[in-house]
Amino acid sequence: MELKLTRDIAYELVVDKIGVNNLLKHILAVEAGMRRLAEHFDEDVEYWGLIGLVHDLDYNETKNDEARHTYLTGEWLAEYDLPEEMLYTIHAHPGHVPCRSRLDWALYSVDPSTGFIVACALMHPAKKLAAIDRDFMLRRFKEKRFAAGASRENMAACSNLGLELSEFLSLVHEGMLRIQDQLGL
Repeated sequence: MELKLTRDIAYELVVDKIGVNNLLKHILAVEAGMRRLAEHFDEDVEYWGLIGLVHDLDYNETKNDEARHTYLTGEWLAEYDLPEEMLYTIHAHPGHVPCRSRLDWALYSVDPSTGFIVACALMHPAKKLAAIDRDFMLRRFKEKRFAAGASRENMAACSNLGLELSEFLSLVHEGMLRIQDQLGL
């Protein structure tokens, strides 16, 4: 009998595999960004959020073996009754397979955006998510050396969602604001 992957079970798996650290905060931020985009597009908020929650489940085990990243997650989640689309989206976020759906493009774009938005908040004198706005983020986006690890190409791929970068960043920021206490920002 296959098990159903609920948010509570997924969270327990993430804490078990990742621990309570900055990577967990990243994962929660991606979940929040995915949930906010799902709302915007009138998609299944729980489903999109769940994908955001487990997208980096295997990171600690595969951080030095990029080719295995996400595939180990698929192995770990095999006992759950997951749609093939969910696993495909997880494989698409680091570019292992091409994005082909709105869901794929959302995770592909949200993943680096959360780190970028956190960097924006930390750069602001208030060091709070609530202190930054769209214009602040767009100015930082143009600075290539700022948060250089956050792929501008991946973030700009939000155009495949039919969103301008400014609207996309604002939506992800709104999602992250909902969990700012968990993020410590």
